Amino acid sequence: MVVVMAPEATDEDVKAIVDLVQTAGGDAFVSRGVSRTIVGLVGDVEQFGALNLRSRSGVLDVMRISVPYKLISREHHPDRSVIRVGGALIGPDTLTIIAGPCAVETPDQTLAAARMARAAGASILRGGAFKPRTSPYAYQGLGEAGLRILADVRAETGLPVVTEVLEPASVDLVASYADMLQIGTRNMQNFALLQAVGSVGKPVLLKRGMSATIEEWLMAAEYIAQRGNLDIVLCERGIRTFETATRNTLDISAVPVAQRLSHLPVIVDPSHSGGRRDLVLPLTRAAIAVGADGVIIDIHPEPKEALVDGDQALVESDIREIASITAHLSPLMGRTLSPAPQPAPVG
Repeated sequence: MVVVMAPEATDEDVKAIVDLVQTAGGDAFVSRGVSRTIVGLVGDVEQFGALNLRSRSGVLDVMRISVPYKLISREHHPDRSVIRVGGALIGPDTLTIIAGPCAVETPDQTLAAARMARAAGASILRGGAFKPRTSPYAYQGLGEAGLRILADVRAETGLPVVTEVLEPASVDLVASYADMLQIGTRNMQNFALLQAVGSVGKPVLLKRGMSATIEEWLMAAEYIAQRGNLDIVLCERGIRTFETATRNTLDISAVPVAQRLSHLPVIVDPSHSGGRRDLVLPLTRAAIAVGADGVIIDIHPEPKEALVDGDQALVESDIREIASITAHLSPLMGRTLSPAPQPAPVG
């Protein structure tokens, strides 16, 4: 069961609902989004019915939700959500391009990639300061030094930053630099990490696990929402199948399925799903055509010198085509390209 608070509900109204539910022996979890506040109830539903919650101050509606992912379900939130990341928007009316290097290597490399991202129409910069790798001997990222580089590049270009966090102990550190926190595919079911990012007050980009079902993916998002954060963006990044011709298999059908089941925005990662530069542009077209709310793309000024995933990174010659794809396809899908925020004036 969920209690949907009215837009004008006060913090005192929300607290009164929480206190009432707890007095009745239940638990209440408050989740706040851009446009509404939801209180999820856990306990005896019949006993909650006796509380007459609909009559309480600030309550818009009380609903029973049949699916297990109650807070992110469209059953109580039929309108799809819009998530704000810095000055950029991700939602049903816009197409949002997130682009940048898979890994932060140097200040010059990151700044060059960010400028390429802006030229491609990106409104958010991605870049990994911490890199979870299959091999313990592979490049693991610069850590906090990489976060400082991303913050400097944001100041230079105006692009808000999304970067990955790997463990609960690092959440506050990463959140102090980033505008959005990314949960990578390997951590989709790291429940302690999901709860930690749900409590920190920053938007979250949640990538689908490489072997996860759509319901498991949505349940992972519910962990974040239950800790108070409804500003979640789902990312389909390709799943592991028997096919070896591509790095992963892009489950393009996951986009409309997830959008039907959840009010959260859904974007696509054409870089990690295909794993090759020649597949990124076709998969980007497919993502836009199927109705994705955005794409997240690897860009590198010198892919042959990249320390991580150089084979899938777009180069300077691809930028014009990406810009052309988004300019032509966005209006056909009833969307506008999310504009890039401008740098803050100096002085």
